[in-house]
Amino acid sequence: MTIGGHFILSHENAQFLVFLATIIKAVDEHQDLLRLSVATAGNDHRLGANEAPPAIISIFLGDELTAVLKAIEEDKPYDGKEKELMKIGATVLPKFPKDSTDRNRTSPFAFTGNKFEFRMPGSNSSIAGCNIVLNTVIADEIEKFADILEASDDFDTTLHALIKDTIKNHKRIIFNGNGYDDSWVKEAESRGLLNLKTTPDALPYFKTEENIALFERQKVLSKEEVESRYEILMDEYEKQINIEALTMLDIAKKDILPAASKFSKELTDTIANKKAIGIDLTYELETAKKVSEYLTEAYQAMMTLENDVKKLHEIDDFEKSAFYVRDFIIQDMAALRKPCDELEVITSNRDWPFPTYGKLLFGIQ
Repeated sequence: MTIGGHFILSHENAQFLVFLATIIKAVDEHQDLLRLSVATAGNDHRLGANEAPPAIISIFLGDELTAVLKAIEEDKPYDGKEKELMKIGATVLPKFPKDSTDRNRTSPFAFTGNKFEFRMPGSNSSIAGCNIVLNTVIADEIEKFADILEASDDFDTTLHALIKDTIKNHKRIIFNGNGYDDSWVKEAESRGLLNLKTTPDALPYFKTEENIALFERQKVLSKEEVESRYEILMDEYEKQINIEALTMLDIAKKDILPAASKFSKELTDTIANKKAIGIDLTYELETAKKVSEYLTEAYQAMMTLENDVKKLHEIDDFEKSAFYVRDFIIQDMAALRKPCDELEVITSNRDWPFPTYGKLLFGIQ
């Protein structure tokens, strides 16, 4: 098979290009489904940090494979990349060629030599949900490709046009750069890619007319089954954050604020004793002032969170509850954490009620 007069492909290579074009088109057209397939309260914190890919869906192909696709799109020759020998630093060991592909840990959907990896699921997530989505969208695209090719009178010409048009129309989903870079967020927006940061942002796409039609067309899920899963997942999100918020309130009320207050009393007692004999009080005064400021900030944030949790419990609608959690409870929890983190830094280890990271990592007791 000849592509653009420059590529003479074996049957296996032609199959690979068709499969690759199918993947590119499926991922681009169904970014929403791929994102919602891994949407959980915990994964919202993970995506975009700690070597996890960002919430923006993109495909990493590596420079070599991207160059091949570009050559096909532009009908230009591809000279290929010469194999490099692996440098292992020992002359007595056999030499072997280095893999010409490369890796990118910041990509949610990456090609790594002989396979694609979908790296967005959280560690406690079942792979069933994302596998249902992946198999459904790929099957749907393969079916569309097959319909076009089976109806063609000139298979090679049609296949060439199909691969070329797919690359041209869906290349926006290909990104080989750093997914953590702030510039990628702006670039992704300019490309028209979705940036669904939270679970409530992503899950409503589950029940769009197009996606329900997709699941019904492939006989995977009915409309009723899609809607029931949507309700369950939204309700699960709200309940999990609600439990976390109540736990946070309990810890702040019973442990963190009393511990910081006790440390503050120790400081003020020391200030009174030192003042009586005229000793410098710079450390005690400055530290006591900081502790007091953070205690006040933490208390105010705690009361805001407590009031908003009460309002949350008064909401009956599962959708409104989930969006309320996203817009208020999550923000309140972040506001409470900030002064508590500061108090952990300045409160003495003797008074702090929890093991510090230093104790957890290096302490032996």
